[in-house]
Amino acid sequence: MSEQERFLNFINGRFVPPQGGDYWPVYEPATGHVFAEVAASSRDDVQAACAAAEAAFPAWRDLPSEKRAALLQTIANKIEAHQDDLAQLESQDTGKPVALARSVDIPRAVANFRFFAGAIQHFASECHPTSSDVLNYTLRQPLGVVGCISPWNLPLYLFTWKIAPALAAGNCVVGKPSELTPATATRLAQLCLEAGLPPGVLNIVHGTGTDVGEAICTHPAVRAISFTGGTTTGSRIAAVAAPLFKKLSLELGGKNPVLIFDDCDFETTLATTIRSSFANQGEICLCGSRIFVHDRIYDRFKAEFVARVQQLVVGDPRDVRTDQGALISAQHLAKVRNYLALASAEGGTILCGGDVVTPPGRCAGGWFLTPAVIEGLPDQCRTSQEEIFGPVVSLYRFQTEEDAVQRANATPYGLAAVVWTRSLDRAHRIAAQLHVGIVWVNCWMLRDLRTPFGGVKQSGVGREGGWEALRFFTEPKNVCIKFS
Repeated sequence: MSEQERFLNFINGRFVPPQGGDYWPVYEPATGHVFAEVAASSRDDVQAACAAAEAAFPAWRDLPSEKRAALLQTIANKIEAHQDDLAQLESQDTGKPVALARSVDIPRAVANFRFFAGAIQHFASECHPTSSDVLNYTLRQPLGVVGCISPWNLPLYLFTWKIAPALAAGNCVVGKPSELTPATATRLAQLCLEAGLPPGVLNIVHGTGTDVGEAICTHPAVRAISFTGGTTTGSRIAAVAAPLFKKLSLELGGKNPVLIFDDCDFETTLATTIRSSFANQGEICLCGSRIFVHDRIYDRFKAEFVARVQQLVVGDPRDVRTDQGALISAQHLAKVRNYLALASAEGGTILCGGDVVTPPGRCAGGWFLTPAVIEGLPDQCRTSQEEIFGPVVSLYRFQTEEDAVQRANATPYGLAAVVWTRSLDRAHRIAAQLHVGIVWVNCWMLRDLRTPFGGVKQSGVGREGGWEALRFFTEPKNVCIKFS
């Protein structure tokens, strides 16, 4: 395999091979074939990246915020100018439809850089005249070197969601994208180089969580960790980083409820619930996997929902007609299928889907599964409680508002929820009672980047977005001055 088909580390402004000389294969989910190799890095590579970040930090910290913002805007322009090829790379890496990457993932990466380029220029601190001769004010200073670890489902979207505020606040970054989806992170590094980002300000080290992620989390130079991924991995990060007194932002899993009341706008609810269930093959932590429907409309909703799910087109991500692409790996496909078998064993009925698909042509070896709908599961069974992270949803019938809220809250997770109702009173009342970090009412995935993003319980610690992100990536210092 040629050097051009290898995704190398990006350290101190240069693309460099891993010090151990080893590489992992990178598979295209839609074909099941290896299309590249990625650096299989080690603690030594993380050490080199941290050293570069430490050396670059003083100058980057001291650069005026408007100049940092201008560089971030230039990076955003570069991403925007390469939207089509980035969308192709994202699809090749993840198996998602190219059309989805072009309309959602890449524009959001642009928006992340643009938003924090603007936000840092309006990021204010507090000043308190304590008395006539005493003034207290707060400095918010960058931490130094920070670690940004992102998942495979929305590679560029979520990597930039972390990197942009960290850089805007004046930190230097050691980032680790998922080893399953390294392509757009590598392309981002190239674009940052073209944009004139100084060497060492952004460093990207490829590799596994065990070899690279843990080395970043435990390195003495790294002051904070921003992680998005599974709850089990988040727990491990907390276990190794918290005793070292590092700041942690952990955006973890979800088992999100959708509450559909009989006074909803039925057509809008139906269409949006199809999307909130199966967007990105259900491989989004915000997808609604537990759908609670009021008894009065349950049978109608079930019939029409299943009929529309069966119409979703599963196939080649390059085809504009495709609604559902491939799952990320053969192992993940097997995991999702095991949950479908478990659902049947737990008393559920699979109303549709769950079948392996073999598209004709180039995708014959890909990892495709038809979207599945289950009913009849007990609330406390494993299928109802555990995150599947695939194209699988369960339907549940409820009769009272109190019952719906209680059951919606009855999982270890608390990331997001959706409520469908025309009643303003009910919407406010339920939103206040749901144990989640985000509630969408009569919509899904409408995001304002100024708002705090994150979950409760096993869905995470801390918040991303807006001022919350800039506060996370800075350290507050109180200065008290008494006039002479």
